Amino acid sequence: MTPEEFRRYGHRLIDFLADYHAGIAARPVMSPAKPGDIKAQLPAAPPEHGEAMDDVLADLDRIVLPGLSHWQHPRFFGYFPANALPAGILGDLVSTGLGVLGLSWQSSPAVTEIEEVVTDWIRRMVGLSDAWSGVIADTASTSALVALICARERVTDYALSRGGLQAESRPLSIYVSAHSHSSIDKGALLAGFGRANLRLVPCDDDYAMRPDALDASSPQSAPPRPPRSIPCAASRRSPGVTASGCMSTRRWRAAR
Repeated sequence: MTPEEFRRYGHRLIDFLADYHAGIAARPVMSPAKPGDIKAQLPAAPPEHGEAMDDVLADLDRIVLPGLSHWQHPRFFGYFPANALPAGILGDLVSTGLGVLGLSWQSSPAVTEIEEVVTDWIRRMVGLSDAWSGVIADTASTSALVALICARERVTDYALSRGGLQAESRPLSIYVSAHSHSSIDKGALLAGFGRANLRLVPCDDDYAMRPDALDASSPQSAPPRPPRSIPCAASRRSPGVTASGCMSTRRWRAAR
């Protein structure tokens, strides 16, 4: 695709998205498609040559839109908020179009320094002290995993650089609200804690996890071990406790 073709079809795609958002309220919230409907409209074998862009754009109306549940619909209340404001769509376009990676400061200084400023703005907006810092993560699930890894390394004095969790004298346990999102369970597995060391803490009628409920916590699949609270790197205000970044905003802590 030449730069001029990119310009021409890019304008058409912007018009397509603008029309989509303008008329989204008239669409059904959930897709009426049945299992297999979308696959039946696609070639079974991979194409040997790319399609013309006109055909690709026509497939958006013919195949893609009828197969979508419209998250931006004003009557969509499922899962979690995913509002794609027009300004954000243009931001995504610029980010993808520039195609740079923030591997380090040298790889793209503007990426690193803009992220540092924006995360500090967020810290100020939510009232956190200047002892906090952070990075922009792609999803809440990634945030939860990173927080668990940070807590793991803090309580083990960076065991990853030595023998890892299997070299620890006692296993680490994660105390988590019984109503927390499944991303915490998945993060515990990916970070090497093991499901048996994930302790579910009961909540009250307001879904709040009380400190006195820790003794009533139940393991996922193993007898409870006496925990010892360890300050978590992800929390500066409350040693040993940090708020997770998942949708449910429950609280958990790493201990051993």
